[in-house]
Amino acid sequence: MTRILHRNAAAGGWARLELVEQLGNVGSEVERAIRAHDAGRTDRFESALARALELFDLTAGDPRWRGHRCREILRAREEFCRLFFDPDVEPDSAAGLRRYFFGFAWRARKLHEQRQSGA
Repeated sequence: MTRILHRNAAAGGWARLELVEQLGNVGSEVERAIRAHDAGRTDRFESALARALELFDLTAGDPRWRGHRCREILRAREEFCRLFFDPDVEPDSAAGLRRYFFGFAWRARKLHEQRQSGA
């Protein structure tokens, strides 16, 4: 049985978020997983890995992101998994994923600020 780690997201809250917000949240878990892995914190790494994969899957499963968007989400998921499970991963792969997700986090933050200010 699959354990649901993000109950609110799985219950439909995820579908109310824009793509940049979803990927910004995925990026937070990606960052946590990378940091825990680099620090040798196996317990934290495994938890962050599971949370990141769950959010990747929730995002890819969102019917709004069919087609090329879904392919990009799944490609990012594949690159994330390669970081930890491919012995031939490029040394700068983690930095590349961090840059990729930073853009979504930055834009999601701006969107949040706009909503708060009523703009």
